[in-house]
Amino acid sequence: MINQEPPVSEFKSKSGLKRIFSAFGYSIAGFKTAWKGEHAFRQELIVVVIATIAALLLPVSALQKLVLIGVFVLVLIVELLNSAIEAVVDRVSLERNPLSKNAKDLGSAAVMLALLLACATWLVILWPVFVGA
Repeated sequence: MINQEPPVSEFKSKSGLKRIFSAFGYSIAGFKTAWKGEHAFRQELIVVVIATIAALLLPVSALQKLVLIGVFVLVLIVELLNSAIEAVVDRVSLERNPLSKNAKDLGSAAVMLALLLACATWLVILWPVFVGA
């Protein structure tokens, strides 16, 4: 008889509260890794902190403040995913390969789109505040 169950990684997480605590620890480890080894993440995090302070001080609605902060948090999320893609590609092989380049370039393009979205969002929300409607 053939086993029809898909293989499960031995690294698959636990269940219940232990899984939640483990996931939290893995997330903190991910942030530490990003801070230590990813220059772009550090730069973007500094921008997020400055943008968050600015957004909280701006004369806009609470929802607009949330959107202004949220789009830069989205940039961090996309940057973390891009860093994960780069790490996996480098783990597979450090040899130059067009597919590896494509994967890294696509991740970089995603970060650029997130940054453009953040800039456009700030412009659209703040234009009426500072220039007039």
